Amino acid sequence: MGVTRVKQEVKEKKTKAAKPARPKKKEIRTLVRIANTDLDGEKQLVIALTKIKGVSHAMARAICSAAGFDPRSKLGSLKEPDMQKIEKMIVNPVKFGVPSFLFNRKRDVKTGKDIHFVAADLEMTTKFDVQRMIDIKSYKGVRNMLGLPARGQRTRSSFRKGKSVGVVRKAAKGAMTESKKKK
Repeated sequence: MGVTRVKQEVKEKKTKAAKPARPKKKEIRTLVRIANTDLDGEKQLVIALTKIKGVSHAMARAICSAAGFDPRSKLGSLKEPDMQKIEKMIVNPVKFGVPSFLFNRKRDVKTGKDIHFVAADLEMTTKFDVQRMIDIKSYKGVRNMLGLPARGQRTRSSFRKGKSVGVVRKAAKGAMTESKKKK
């Protein structure tokens, strides 16, 4: 009995030594808040940044390269100072050397500079731009006011709403008037 007990102890030591220690997983936050927008921390950095209103795919790539981050790394794995750096870059990309052709507002009407707006600022500026066009009664402003397309689209089949949508042929029109007279 003593020999079997020793053999069991040796087996236990071997199995304990054979199991490699599990590396600790990096803690990934599932929800990250950048530029007043909740982002999914499980997604890649570039893809997650595009969920911010006003940040395109090209802009997100430029931010990643200017900050020195891997675009394929998970957003939730970044540390707090890195998050703050990204937020500063999104709000003021001029400071960090992001090219101006990626900005969403070139030659601003008031200042004449290239500016980049994000989230609520972007919504407000577009609303004010549309209102300015309506006030000066430009073609685009009038089309916006009437709820019609302003960029040259055809309106024969699209953008049809309201009571009189269908087009009635002459033969069908005559038949409709006769059926109304009978009633």
